[in-house]
Amino acid sequence: MKKIGFLSFGHWSPSPGSQTRSARDTLLQSIDLAVAAEELGADGAYFRVHHFARQLASPFPLLAAVGARTSRIEIGTAVIDMRYENPLYMAEDAGAADLIGGGRLQLGISRGSPEQVIDGWRYFGYAPEEGQSDADMARQHTDVFLRVLSGEGFAQPNPRPMFPNPPGLLRLEPHSEGLRERIWWGSASDATAIWAAQQGMNLQSSTLKEDESGEPFHVQQARQIRRYREAWKEAGHARAPRVSVSRSIFALIDDRDRAYFGRGKDGDQIGVIDNMRAIFGRSYAAEPDRLVEELKADEAIAEADTLLLTVPNQLGVAYNAHVIEAILKHVAPAMGWR
Repeated sequence: MKKIGFLSFGHWSPSPGSQTRSARDTLLQSIDLAVAAEELGADGAYFRVHHFARQLASPFPLLAAVGARTSRIEIGTAVIDMRYENPLYMAEDAGAADLIGGGRLQLGISRGSPEQVIDGWRYFGYAPEEGQSDADMARQHTDVFLRVLSGEGFAQPNPRPMFPNPPGLLRLEPHSEGLRERIWWGSASDATAIWAAQQGMNLQSSTLKEDESGEPFHVQQARQIRRYREAWKEAGHARAPRVSVSRSIFALIDDRDRAYFGRGKDGDQIGVIDNMRAIFGRSYAAEPDRLVEELKADEAIAEADTLLLTVPNQLGVAYNAHVIEAILKHVAPAMGWR
C-alpha cells in the first residue's frame, strides 16, 4: 500500500490573511497539523528546512515535539541542507528525536537549494576544502553522518572517565537502531539519484528537477526513479528502497477551495536555479473525479511509493486538515492508494 503525507514549508508573515504571523505560530501549528493528519489517517508529516528565512529552520525540536504528540504517523524532513550541518551533533539530535517518536523518523537530507543569503553555510562556520565545491562539502558531511548512525564505536575513551564506559571505542549517544535505513536523499538529477542508491539512501524527488531531456516533468521524474531503483539493485542492498515525490494537489470540494485554487489549468515551467536549467512540475486543482484522471496520468506518482502533499500552511490548521482529508477521502481511494 502506498503512503500519503503532507509537506509544509512552514512560512510565517504578518501579511493580511495569514494564520501564521510569527515563528511561534508556525511551530505550534505544525505540531497541531501533524496531530490532525494522524487522526485523519495520513501516513506522514514532513517539514522543509530553510535558513535565514521566515520558515521552519531547526527541525529536531519540532520533530521531537511531533513525536511526543503522535503515535503512528511518520515524521520527516524534505530536506535538511547538509552544507549547514555538524554531522555528529546532527546524529545526536536525530537519535534523540527518533527515540522520542518511537522510531518513526524519516530524514530527508541533500545538498540543499539556494538560500536567502550568499553562501549562508559560511556563517555557520563551514567552507569547502581547497578545490572542492559546496556540493562536495554536503556529501562529506553526509558521509560522516551516515557512518556515525551505524552505531559503531570510533572515539577513543578516556582512561579515567567520569562514568564507567562499555569496552572498546565509544559511539555517539543516544543511538537509535534502524535510523540509518530511514535516511532519504533529495535529488534533482538522475546522477544524484543514482549516487543516493549507491549510498543506500531512500530517494526524495520534489516538484523541481534538472531538465535533462525536454520532456514533461513527470516523465523525466519517472525515469529518474527507475534509474534509481536499477542502481539500488546493482548495489546489492538487502532491503527494499523507498521513493517519495511531492506535489501541490487540491481537490475542489467547496467554495473556499475554488476561491483559493480554482484558477484554471496549470502547467510545467522552465527556469534557472543555481545555474541549472530546471523544470518545475505543475500543480493539480480540480473536482475529485477530474483530479483522479489527471493524477493517474502522472507517471512519477505511479512509480513512487510515497506522495507528499505540499500544503499552504499560512491558511491555518483547520483548512490544511480539510485539504488533506479531501485527498484521503475523495481522491486516494479511486487511485488504489488506500
